[in-house]
Amino acid sequence: MNADKKEITVAVGMSGGVDSSVAAALLVKQGYNVIGITMKTYDYMEVGGNIRNEGNCCDQSAVIDAHTVADKLGFPHFVVNYREEFNEVVIKNFIDEYMKGRTPNPCVVCNREIKWGALLKKAEELGAQYIATGHYARIRYNEKSSRYILSRGKYTEKDQSYALWAVTQDSLSKTMFPLGELTKPEVRVLAEQYGLINARKQESFEICFVPDDRYERFLNERIPNLRERVSGGDIVQNGKVVGKHNGYPFYTIGQRRNIGAHKQKMYVTAIESQTNTIRIGPDAELHHRTLIADQVNWSGIAGLEGSLRVQAKVRYKDEGTDALVSLEESRKIRVTFDQPKRAITPGQSVVVYDGDDLLCGGVIEQVMD
Repeated sequence: MNADKKEITVAVGMSGGVDSSVAAALLVKQGYNVIGITMKTYDYMEVGGNIRNEGNCCDQSAVIDAHTVADKLGFPHFVVNYREEFNEVVIKNFIDEYMKGRTPNPCVVCNREIKWGALLKKAEELGAQYIATGHYARIRYNEKSSRYILSRGKYTEKDQSYALWAVTQDSLSKTMFPLGELTKPEVRVLAEQYGLINARKQESFEICFVPDDRYERFLNERIPNLRERVSGGDIVQNGKVVGKHNGYPFYTIGQRRNIGAHKQKMYVTAIESQTNTIRIGPDAELHHRTLIADQVNWSGIAGLEGSLRVQAKVRYKDEGTDALVSLEESRKIRVTFDQPKRAITPGQSVVVYDGDDLLCGGVIEQVMD
């Protein structure tokens, strides 16, 4: 065992899933002093949906799985209550964005404010110098630029760097991603070898606090009389009212359902919260080349002068495509794609890369061209 590593304490954020469990196991095997922390961020009885079938992170079974893994690997495990912070920051932002007619990415907010905010603070209180998670991403330090570089995970099918763009340089300097060089199948093999209880546990792809994936239900339950306030607004095509909708917060750019039947396939092309209007059009109207993003976090570079050729993503499953990024007023960025991108959505994130290295990211504010 490396004596230096033995003196370094790493707090692993443990969701009860196989990824964070193997991340912890690898750090133990490498000789680090490990502690596990499971964050309790909400109660199923409070958020509704799937309350009789808890299978996401943060539920009781997840806590038990994380504790069982920690006990097997021989390190202490703590459960920390972040329900108030999570509700005030992540869930409130989620609701506010939908009420503005935008489509939020709560994982980005959670990563910045909870996992690399509240969790990092708790880890330091417990004597840890670093935190680690089961994300498929990589970090290295660039001596020339004096910056920590966040890169895509080696396993591109599971790369999670997109949701990490808002993590600050200070937080990256205190972070480890033990799974960065591994694939998901390799992680499951390691879990079997280590005899972990969750080696074959399936992962969930829904937003954790909307376990049934029904955003409309969630919003209606959280906002009094919402349906009565927003239902019956106009659906507009080419300036003409062609129908009525269920309420603008229940729609997103590119959506086809709940907009009525038309002579050709129609999609939501714009959402206007102030007038409770949904605009629709054919697929061609979903394609745009230029966006403006705010809330920018400079990650791999300290800033920008002029313009830079990059690859950019506008959603998690999007493949990065060639674009030009430049600085706008008020610390915003303009991203212009070489070819039109489909369904660029306000509220979602645009993440800018140079190859595998993440340069910056921001929240899409406006779509143009």
